[in-house]
Amino acid sequence: MKRRIFTAALSALLFTGTSAFAQSSTWTIDTNHAQTNFQIRHMGVSTVRGSISGVTGTIVWDPKDPSKSSVEATIDTNTVNTNNPGRDKDLKSANYFNVEKYPTMIFKSTSVKQVDGKLQVVGDLTLAGVTKGVTLDVDGPTAPQKGMGGKMVIGLSATGMVNRSDFNFAPKMPSMALGDEVKITIDVEANQ
Repeated sequence: MKRRIFTAALSALLFTGTSAFAQSSTWTIDTNHAQTNFQIRHMGVSTVRGSISGVTGTIVWDPKDPSKSSVEATIDTNTVNTNNPGRDKDLKSANYFNVEKYPTMIFKSTSVKQVDGKLQVVGDLTLAGVTKGVTLDVDGPTAPQKGMGGKMVIGLSATGMVNRSDFNFAPKMPSMALGDEVKITIDVEANQ
């Protein structure tokens, strides 16, 4: 009898210990519910806005220790859309994204940390063959909940600024015609 109680207690202790160590979880970005939006000043008088869909990737999330979390995402540059077919064609050309040579942008986090109660993700962004560090401020992730397909889902939104000159992006376009700063917002749902 004592042996059975000891075995049950040991099993419970081991099970509890195992679940305590299994704190991180892996989430797959839902391409149908993910988008990158951008905005840039034009001629110093207006703002051009656009989006890029086709976001895929993986989020490893550890809510107890965010520093153990990571993000890897790939964005299909051929999906760039500003609701202006002529401009979109130009954006896909060698003048800008050069989608034939660089069909994707890639982001890989190098660190995740809490700053003033919110997450901050620092990582390397590769755009048109150039890789530079960027910082994204994150709202979320939300608490996991059951999605329509029965899988657990989370959501988050990340924002940051990049300078196109850092990436040698559209070097022929002077900053007085097209601003150097580009604001990026990435909205994502991810499935476990």
